[in-house]
Amino acid sequence: MNSIVEAVNTAVAAARKKFSACTCANDVEAVRIEYLGRNGLFPELSKGMSQLAPEERKDAGRAFNEGRSAIQNMLQEKLSELNAGSGAEEAIDISLPGRRPRLGHRHPISQLTDECVAIFRRMGFIVADGPEIEDVYHNFDALNTPADHPSRDLQDTFYLPDGRILRSQTSPVQIRVMETHTPPVRIVAPGRVFRRDTPDATHGMNFHQIEGLYVDRGVSLADLKSVLQCFAREMYGDDVKVRLRPHFFPFTEPSVEYDFTCVVCGGKGCPVCKNSGYIEIAGAGMVDPAVFEAVGYDPTVWTGYAFGLGIERLAMLRYRIPDLRLLYDNDVRFLEQF
Repeated sequence: MNSIVEAVNTAVAAARKKFSACTCANDVEAVRIEYLGRNGLFPELSKGMSQLAPEERKDAGRAFNEGRSAIQNMLQEKLSELNAGSGAEEAIDISLPGRRPRLGHRHPISQLTDECVAIFRRMGFIVADGPEIEDVYHNFDALNTPADHPSRDLQDTFYLPDGRILRSQTSPVQIRVMETHTPPVRIVAPGRVFRRDTPDATHGMNFHQIEGLYVDRGVSLADLKSVLQCFAREMYGDDVKVRLRPHFFPFTEPSVEYDFTCVVCGGKGCPVCKNSGYIEIAGAGMVDPAVFEAVGYDPTVWTGYAFGLGIERLAMLRYRIPDLRLLYDNDVRFLEQF
């Protein structure tokens, strides 16, 4: 066999063993110098090419080039292997204490909604749900809302091209439940609603409500006030009182607006409550007989009350938030306080 070809084959086999034994970049560099360095084996073999007979140079040259390429490839593979291992060691230091992954938490509106639901569950209410895209019948007609009522206007309600709307209240859930259930009915309906309001510190175009409905024999306005009083104390403390004021809503008769004792001043009077000692919360009342007739209930047999709560309003009072837009600015510095 050609002496150079034999020397190349022997060198490649030996280099493979030496590269496999390398444990660091310095070891790899030492093997490279031994075979490919200026005074290494392959430069020496190259000098001997001129001494070969012409018929031997072709085979020797092919073996020389293939051998040198094989060693260069082994060198690169070993360096890549060592670099990969080095990166893993730097990324995972088993001597360090473990790190707990940072976990997010639920939005304050979601937290407060669940708390409201839990309070009403303890009073015997169950949760009902309905679609956010409603038809006009369930959102207005079945709730005894006159055709010329301002809430039906384009300035107040979002209408879709097919005639449906984005619900302006969660009251349609009450209609859907009464259409499919016989009394007694005791539900709360939390959900998102939409109105064409100009966003400011206390208003938004989409916000959250939770509405309650109780239908049975002999239900009275006193029952309604007792439920609201119980909720207020659970949410804001034992000293909170409820005040009812006469009002008008198409779907309740009689209708009231109800206020809670100002949680800022404790009812003594302050700028937040305009020195009245009370803060307006929402509306309520006894279900109008026309609503019962729309769902097939006999108003001479059944009576009931309905009430609504704005979750954002509750959150502003609970957490002393001056502007509800802070809840939706996605500022982590604000949200992580909850």
